[in-house]
Parts: sequence; C-alpha cells; structure tokens
Amino acid sequence: MKNLLLQYKPFLLFLGKFLLTYLVLTILYQSYLNQFDASQSEVDSFTQLVANQTGRVLSWMDAQSYIMPNLKEPSIKIIYHNKYVSRIIEGCNALSIIILFIAFVIAFTGKLKPTVLFILFGSVLIHVLNVGRIALLSIALYHFPQYEQLLHGVVFPLVIYGVVFSLWVIWVNKFSLHATATTKK
Repeated sequence: MKNLLLQYKPFLLFLGKFLLTYLVLTILYQSYLNQFDASQSEVDSFTQLVANQTGRVLSWMDAQSYIMPNLKEPSIKIIYHNKYVSRIIEGCNALSIIILFIAFVIAFTGKLKPTVLFILFGSVLIHVLNVGRIALLSIALYHFPQYEQLLHGVVFPLVIYGVVFSLWVIWVNKFSLHATATTKK
C-alpha cells in the first residue's frame, strides 16, 4: 500500500489541492450568494456587473439595446433592437468557471508571484470573454432564435471552456513547477 501511495503521490497531491481549493472557493461563493434574496428577485452584484457590462457592449452595436431587471425572477433581461432576447441569471456570470480555473492552477503548483498573476490574468480574461459571449449570444438569438439550444448549449460554452482549457495547458507547460521540472531534464 505504501508503494502504491508513493507511486501516485503527485496525482493524489494534485487531487487533494484541487478538491480543497474548489470546495473552499465554492463555499465562499455560496456564502456570498446567500446574502441576496432570490424570492424577492434580487440579483447578486457580480451578476449585475456582468449584465451592466453586457448592456454597455450591446449599446455600442445598437442604440436600441439595454438591460432591465426581471421582476418575476432573479435575473436581468437583455433587450436588443427593442426586443427581449435573453436573460442573465447567476449562472451566467462565469464565477463558477473562474473558481474551477483557479482550483486547477493552484492544484498544479507554481511559484507564488506567477501563480497570482496567472490567476488574475486568467480570471479577467474569462470575465471579458464571458461578457463578449453573452453579448454575441444575444445578437445571435435576435437573428437566429431557432438555434437557441445549439448556440446557448453548445457553441458558446465550447468557446469559454476551450479558452479555460487552453489557459490550463499554458499554465502546466509554461509556469507550473511541473513545467520547470520537465524543462530541466
């Protein structure tokens, strides 16, 4: 058993750090969300920020675009070309994806400064891409509402998760302690 643990020690350390980080960040995020009253259609402030930024991006493309609170559920309505095309809910704010990204980077340990900088850069990149994703999705839904399932369920998630995966590959190969160890050989 001891040989087995030694053999799989790097994987077990990765898994332990990943799960611990993911669990702690998820609990913190859930505590943050619990401050808002969903029964009163209250939207958390980060989702509101994402909605505001998405509305601003859409208004650059069409002056008849804006956002408005949804009084029936905790979401923000997106109006494009004076037509209600989509809504932003808590799950659209990409914080869960950012938590997943951070947990992976921390699990694949690197030096402190590059780790912090990569987490900050990656989180901002994911956020910016997410705002762009929501704006483009809203425009696409205006023009092609019949493809909602394909656009919302496949195309746009593929883009955001593809970027996260690419960031992980860059982290592991260029900045993690694993990358340093393999380049020395």
